Amino acid sequence: MKKMSKDLGIEKISTLLLRLSLPATIGMSVNALYNLVDTIFIGWGVGSMAIGGLAIAFPIQMIIMAFAQLVGIGAASAVSRSLGANDVERADHVTGNAFLSIIVLGSIISILGLSFTEPLLRIFGATNILMPYARDYISIILIGSVFFSFAVASNNLVRAEGNARVAAFTMIIGASLNIMLDPIFIFALDMGIKGAALATIVSQFISFLYVLRYMYSGKSSLGIKFKHLKPQKGIITEIFSVGFSAFARQAAGSFVAIILNNSLVFYGGELAVSVLGVVNRLLMFLFMPLFGVVQGMQPIVGFNYGAGKIERVKETVKLSMLTTMGFASIGWLIAQLFAPQIISIFTGDAQLISEGSKVLRIVVLAVPVIGIQVVGAALFQSLGKAVPSIILSLLRQVIIFIPLILILPRVWELELMGIWMSFPIADLLATIITAFLLRSEMKKIVGN
Repeated sequence: MKKMSKDLGIEKISTLLLRLSLPATIGMSVNALYNLVDTIFIGWGVGSMAIGGLAIAFPIQMIIMAFAQLVGIGAASAVSRSLGANDVERADHVTGNAFLSIIVLGSIISILGLSFTEPLLRIFGATNILMPYARDYISIILIGSVFFSFAVASNNLVRAEGNARVAAFTMIIGASLNIMLDPIFIFALDMGIKGAALATIVSQFISFLYVLRYMYSGKSSLGIKFKHLKPQKGIITEIFSVGFSAFARQAAGSFVAIILNNSLVFYGGELAVSVLGVVNRLLMFLFMPLFGVVQGMQPIVGFNYGAGKIERVKETVKLSMLTTMGFASIGWLIAQLFAPQIISIFTGDAQLISEGSKVLRIVVLAVPVIGIQVVGAALFQSLGKAVPSIILSLLRQVIIFIPLILILPRVWELELMGIWMSFPIADLLATIITAFLLRSEMKKIVGN
């Protein structure tokens, strides 16, 4: 076992969490930045309705991400626990089965998505005005779904062995290329929204090549050979059961988008969808530091839980929670103070700026406490406890958020405002329930 994996069980927690989280946070933030840049270029180069088209297409991208995380996070949990138990051969078998799974799933998604593009977009709320933009964008994205899925899954595996720098650099390469290619394809080659999609596909392919090169360079703790690609029912079942919570969270987001987008069209028209398109991209960027922290947390928790070092698990969870809440509070303050200036980066449309500023301030109201929710779901994933992790993943987006979207617009004639208010209320309720479950689980761990 390489030194970087052994360090997970002996290095000071604060130092270790910083070393693993910082590259992940930087990488994910840069990754989210290219989504912001995509939206900015499209907003100024194509128009505000094109941003609405992105919002319609985004749930399909979330489905691709869901399958990638199903394999990546499930396999990462198994790899970190196997390395913690000093079972390197099993870690290699998990990695090989993860590679095989991502190739099969990525190919199926691409074929089915391209075969049923327009019906899918109609389900997600595409109007006649938004359909051309959404179709042009997502058709190209689907072509490169295999490369994207492979890069996401492999990043999780690299991070599970404790090498956060390589994982982060993979994302930085893709995001940087995307940002550089956007103006070339959108403006110089006059490809419009198709250019934004093509820039994304090219950058994802380069990321795929880089992470593949690292995995076979001999520098990884994982030594994958052809024999490790042979399907093993037990390993694949474990990967899918543990990763299903992450899949459920992402897939649930797509399901919610069906209700959310159609409700927005009904109560606010295409403009409301465009507002969601901008706010969603901002929320993704805001949450990246939180996800970076928990991605640094997960291999530490998984390794030390597998090694029986419970006090290190407890300390890691506590520090991760304080850090995520701190990041979230900073993001909340920035959004409240500078909402109009932030929205105006994406468009010169005065109506979109006015409505978007109001909405941004509403949807982030409960963000300061959301770190509890993020850490709680990640803890259960790291421990390999699939059922509570699935419940927490579905809690906010499905169990709480969907009923609020359907009910609040009809209460006191709130209509569109009721939809926007559903965001902070769902965050607050989900955080309270997560805190209760997290406290109960930590008592069990310490008791054992």
